[in-house]
Amino acid sequence: MNGHRSGRPLVPAYLSTSGVARPSRNSLERLSVLTSAAGPVFGDLPAAQHALLQSLEGGSLTVVEAAALLRLPVSAIRVLAAALIDQGLVTARPPVPPAAQPDHDLLKRVADGLRALKL
Repeated sequence: MNGHRSGRPLVPAYLSTSGVARPSRNSLERLSVLTSAAGPVFGDLPAAQHALLQSLEGGSLTVVEAAALLRLPVSAIRVLAAALIDQGLVTARPPVPPAAQPDHDLLKRVADGLRALKL
């Protein structure tokens, strides 16, 4: 037996957040980018917060990516991330708005032009 039924954890999500239902800040969106702000932390952190910090050691993740990696609901990751941000252990950056994203048609034309120069 592997401890999971139908791929879902047996521990309810509210236990991973120590019973906290809402994040301390409303600024975390599904595509907010989380980055570890400190090195390895050896403190008295709950297991779920420690797991989130470990997942951020190699770089940055969005809230959705962290939820998928840790197999927790997005709402639980928002609560855990907000607690880590409050402690100064994680930073969060809002997602890039669609208006600020590059024009894909322009990028394709530039790439085609560079390929033409290469020949």
